Amino acid sequence: MKNKLLAGPYLVWMTIFTIIPLAIVMYFAFTDSVTGSLTFRNLVSLKQYGPIFMKSVWLALVSSLICLVIGYPVAYYIAGCAPHNQRFLYMLVTLPMCISFLLRTLAWVALLEDTGIINSFITSLGLSPLPLIRNDGAVILGMVYNFLPYMILPLYSVIVKIDPRLIEAAQDLGCNSRQVFGKVVLPLSLPGVISGVTMVFVPAVSTFYISQKLGSSGATLIGDVIESQFKAAYNPNLGAAMSLGLMVLVFICIALMNRFSDDDGESMVTV
Repeated sequence: MKNKLLAGPYLVWMTIFTIIPLAIVMYFAFTDSVTGSLTFRNLVSLKQYGPIFMKSVWLALVSSLICLVIGYPVAYYIAGCAPHNQRFLYMLVTLPMCISFLLRTLAWVALLEDTGIINSFITSLGLSPLPLIRNDGAVILGMVYNFLPYMILPLYSVIVKIDPRLIEAAQDLGCNSRQVFGKVVLPLSLPGVISGVTMVFVPAVSTFYISQKLGSSGATLIGDVIESQFKAAYNPNLGAAMSLGLMVLVFICIALMNRFSDDDGESMVTV
């Protein structure tokens, strides 16, 4: 009984800030904006935004993969350092998260724009400025920069807990460094990989500010369209339907990712 009472504040919090908002979104998604009657027209209208949904997923997956390629070696290095160095490097990874997300994105605008810092330096050398902004590459760059810590932190937390005796056992059995990594470290760190990819993919697929500042009109993502439905077009019913569709799409992608993970990482170790 006492344990149930301790869970009370959490249940109240989840009800107020999760269940009720989701119920409101579902209500608007299945009602008409004029009459308020039940309708599936908003969901049917999502078909015309299929290419934007797919582009959002594609850019989010590319950003997640780049974050994984960059973040795994960083997390592996931090986990192998001395404890006091780990704390310092961990602080450096989390330090950018203390700065406003908007300011971090605007900083990249100042760097990449046609008259920005990078192109000003290039033109000072007598060269033509480069198209660094208003393209998909700039959007991916913004996603990777902003969400990279979300990849490093779960990877580090998993790698640092790997029992060094397993590595020693693999070495005693004749495994070289590459085999130890491929047969011991990588399988045991897969839960961190899945967690990191999920933590990067979810905010990346729904972002809108990065694409607005670093992308072009052709780089419109589903987050931009949802925002426009609540501001410019002011059609909250269609916006709610898009949000619901995006939520379902995210759940499907996360479920597919989780199929490649294993709750018991040690069962995946083969030496």
